Amino acid sequence: MKARVKFAAAVAIVAVIGMGTVAVADNMRERETLTGYEEVPALSTPGVGEFKINLARSGDSLDYELTFSGLETDATQAHIHFENATNNGPIVVFLCSNLGNGPAGTQACPAAGGTITGTITAADVGAGAAAQGIAAGEFQEFVAALRAGATYVNVHSVGRPGGEIRAQIEDDDRGRA
Repeated sequence: MKARVKFAAAVAIVAVIGMGTVAVADNMRERETLTGYEEVPALSTPGVGEFKINLARSGDSLDYELTFSGLETDATQAHIHFENATNNGPIVVFLCSNLGNGPAGTQACPAAGGTITGTITAADVGAGAAAQGIAAGEFQEFVAALRAGATYVNVHSVGRPGGEIRAQIEDDDRGRA
């Protein structure tokens, strides 16, 4: 009887360790390069950028870092939008704005280029994509869109108000078993 209890305990421990491994493997950590060529329509611009995201193990927040430089004119705002690579879509999350159009607490963009960092939570998910199924505060829907490759980050500028540089956010682990 003791052998069965020990065996059951060992199986339970392995199962718990295995679940922990799955949680770590399910973490989303991405790095994307922004260029004008990914804007819709495509643009030729010297502007470039890099966007890094890291989903917390708890799954309830996302840390980010956006760095950009070389824009043709001053940066005005940066966002994460909900849409595939061939179209423009609605804003889901404001990253920065110099236009006063972001939600309370939106940080200013470094006009001549630079780096911004922050943490996105459910409170940061706006209602811009509600018609497409991501309502305000729906963080898990937002994460699902990130994982599906259905979001992009872009930086808008004075001379390119529709966006000057952009990158589709791709989950590199998507489709892996």
